[in-house]
Amino acid sequence: MKSDTESQLRALVGRGFEFLHPRDANGELTAVVGIRVHHDVIDVVRLRAEDDVVASRMPGETADITRPATLLWERSGTASAVLSALLALPEDHTPGVADRPRRAHGAVGCWVPTTPGRAKWLPATA
Repeated sequence: MKSDTESQLRALVGRGFEFLHPRDANGELTAVVGIRVHHDVIDVVRLRAEDDVVASRMPGETADITRPATLLWERSGTASAVLSALLALPEDHTPGVADRPRRAHGAVGCWVPTTPGRAKWLPATA
């Protein structure tokens, strides 16, 4: 039987999350990071350990997802609890956040590889 965390991660992949595996200078895995851009928002989940997980939702125009200026939603804690909360988020809005004007085509931009195992989201400006 698969663990809850494994099932939850597979559910995130099924929803379109792309996963990166950042490494330190020695090549050691530092985290597992899942990212999904949809409906004018960006969802990010960082798993550092089974009990050290952070998930967040930010506006689609966020220039640097590692240091967002605005968070629309965030949870931290154990993998099971955080992934459950992330999976329970509505696709097209963020509970408790006033409606924001939406772009016609949602978040627009592209992922650009920076180094092996790393990429950066570049939002479109025009």
